[in-house]
This record gives sequence, C-alpha cells and structure tokens, in this order.
Amino acid sequence: MTAQQFDMIVIGAGPGGYVAAIRGAQLGLKVAVVEREHLGGICLNWGCIPTKALLRSAEVFHLMHRAKEFGLKAEGIGYDLDAVVKRSRAVSRQLASGVGHLLKKNKVTVVMGEATLPAKGKVAVKTDKGTEELTAKSIVLATGARARELPGLEADGKRVWSYKHALVPPHEPKRLLVIGSGAIGIEFASFYNTLGASTTVVEVMERILPVEDAEISAFAKKQFEKQGMTIREKATVKKLDRAADKVTAHIEQGGKTETVEVDTVISAVGIVGNVEGLGLEALGVKVDRTHVVVDEFCRTAVEGLYAIGDIAGPPWLAHKASHEGVMVAELVAGGHPHPIRPGSIAGCTYCHPQVASIGLTEARAKEKGFEIKVGRFPFIGNGKAIALGESEGMIKTVFDAKTGELLGAHMVGAEVTELIQGYVVGRSLETTEAALAETIFPHPTLSEMMHEAVLDADGRAIHF
Repeated sequence: MTAQQFDMIVIGAGPGGYVAAIRGAQLGLKVAVVEREHLGGICLNWGCIPTKALLRSAEVFHLMHRAKEFGLKAEGIGYDLDAVVKRSRAVSRQLASGVGHLLKKNKVTVVMGEATLPAKGKVAVKTDKGTEELTAKSIVLATGARARELPGLEADGKRVWSYKHALVPPHEPKRLLVIGSGAIGIEFASFYNTLGASTTVVEVMERILPVEDAEISAFAKKQFEKQGMTIREKATVKKLDRAADKVTAHIEQGGKTETVEVDTVISAVGIVGNVEGLGLEALGVKVDRTHVVVDEFCRTAVEGLYAIGDIAGPPWLAHKASHEGVMVAELVAGGHPHPIRPGSIAGCTYCHPQVASIGLTEARAKEKGFEIKVGRFPFIGNGKAIALGESEGMIKTVFDAKTGELLGAHMVGAEVTELIQGYVVGRSLETTEAALAETIFPHPTLSEMMHEAVLDADGRAIHF
C-alpha cells in the first residue's frame, strides 16, 4: 500500500484543527485532516455552540417572565425542554456541516478514522475500510480534550451527567447539584436554574468562577443567589450514593460533612487532554499532566510535530485553538507569525449575568509587583443598560500606574461577552489609559461604561 503524501497533516477537526487545515490550504499547502468523530470537534457539536443555543432559550424564557416590566403581556408562559434541546442540536448540525463545506471548498482531504503516529512524519488511520497511511513533513496534533472524571463522581448518563448528557438530558432536573463552577459548570447551573430547577453549585476553591477577578466573582455570586441558586464555596463532594431516582451527595465544608439529596448531578471538574493511543511516548513527545509540552510556536520536542488547542494546555478556549492553528499553518508554509500572548486572550462565560475578562486580575497585577490604578463603573449609571432593563453589572479596569498600560479588564452583566473585544483590541494595540480616555464612545451604548471605567481609574468618571 502506497502512503498518501501531504505537506501537512492535522489530527483532529475541532476549532484548532479545521482552521489550521484551511489556513494551510490557503497558503498553498497540500493538507489532510483526520477526524475520528465529527467535524467541528467538541466546540461545535458538544460545547461552545450548543450550550449557547440552550442559554439563549433560557434567556428568552427569563425575559418572557419580565414582560410586565416592559409594558407587555405574556400569559401561559412555559417551555418544552425537548424542543429547546432539538433547536440546540439543529444549530450544531448546521455549523458542523458548514465546516465540511469549508474543508471541501479549500480542497482539504478529510479522512474519517482513528489516527496513530507509527513514526516521525507518518500517520496511520484506522478507517471503516481498513488502515490508510499518510505522510507529511509537518503534523499538527489537535485532538482536544474531554471531561475530567473524579473517582466516585464518574458520570453514568442516568442521574450523574457529564456536559454531554446535560446537552441532551435524559430527564428534566428538578433538584440539581453542579460540581465545579468554572465556565462549563456555571453555564449549566444558569440554564437549568432558569428553567426552574432547584440548583446547588459546589466549588472546591475559595470562590466560584475562580479564574475571574475576586470582585467580579463576588458580584456574580450575589446575582446567582438572587436567582435562587445555592452556592457552596471551599466545599468538596466526597461521595455520591446513587439510586434509581435520586443521588445523595456527601458534601464536606468547613470540617463538617452533610448530605444533600438531588435527582441530578452534573460533574464539571475540568478537562484532560486526549493524548492516549497516538504513540506519542514512543516518538519522544513530552506529556505533562495529560497535555503536550510545546514552545511559544506550538512546536513539540519532535521536529515537524506541533500541538495546538486544548491538548497543548491552558487557556482551554476555542478561539485560542483557532489562532494557534493559523500560526502553525503560517509557520509550516514558511511564514514568520508572531507567537500568541496568553494575556491577550479573553475568557467569556455565558451564564446570566454574563462574565468576561482579559489580562491580569487586580490581585495578580499586585502579585506581579505592578503599581496599579483601578477603575470601576456600574451598569446602573448607564442609560442604555437601564433602557434594556439590565442595570445589574459592573466593568473594572486595571492599569499600570507608571506607564498607563491596560493590564486587565473584567466585566459582569448583560452582553459583556461582546463588549470585552474592545479591550482585547486595546491590549493588542498596546493602548494606554490616556488613549482610551481620549476615545469617543457612541451614545447610548453599553460600551460607554468601558470608557467610564477607564476614566474612573483617574477619578474622572462623569456619570457615577
């Protein structure tokens, strides 16, 4: 059997892999992408996209209950969970088929099957028809990650769910326990709580949304509690007693253990990289805690072998994976791309209220020895927020007091996942407090709060 030859082979067709493949093809490379399950990866099929579709349904449902506030009438408000899930799956299918179309349009060879790396520059793919052999000077690992499972807390798809089960629920939760309050955990807690489930969130760290600025976490917690959620911080789920119709969770907090009875548990305790079964050890690839060790250009210790996205470590974000894919494709094609700066990648959480951030938190900036200036502005001081009926939220900016550099920005409130990009561009262009203060923001918009939060760092906020 003659091996098919390519310039670049990408293993995994998620937001890192398919973007790398398309960019490589645009640059004139002969590219193959190997995918074992579905084009678009977890992000399009079981992650970012379907969760946003679910959360949109929850948001509309929440607004329907507020109709009277807006002078509107809505009676007999209800929902059909099966129809909500069906819409979410349709959105995913539409986008996944779009990825197939884009790969075809760019003349990327797609091989569906399980890949291994038998030797440097070689990929063996186990397909329905047997094993195919592919060769290339450059190989890109984009195999992604999966949910971490803790002993005793493993998902069974019945009463204990992973994120996948939560996206296509076998039953409707009425009493829900969510283990972990990172983006995945808090988004599902927000979705099911809005639909009426009595929701408890357990976080082992000292606060929920532990990667966010402490002030933002505290604000979000207050809002979640207002919505009826129970938040338990510095707490650990020690054991789950499973029955046919319920789960009894043993929760340890402050030296005491108590039991909580629920009908559904969602485990969202992090992710592990898909590094097994590829033959990485034999090739001499360094793996540290389920993630491939790479340099700033995503190069592994093996010449011609790259790793991008979740498999290459944090931050575990689709947009980081896509950007790394473009960078590696340009490198392979002989270009000179800039390495990615992790501090310029924004994180977004689509709970209600939304949370978004970029750069250093106030605490981290102080730890790093910066002398800082901090600005804050609340949604209640913004005309557009009040007109929208969304006056709960805040924007916080952190500047280097000496140079005026924007070190970080942190937000909680309506539409902040869209607003954050303004600060992303600012950090990318290495903007300063002075330049942002001189920028004219349109009125009436939520973005004006970004301006006021900058002005506030100098005690110059106008509307608060």
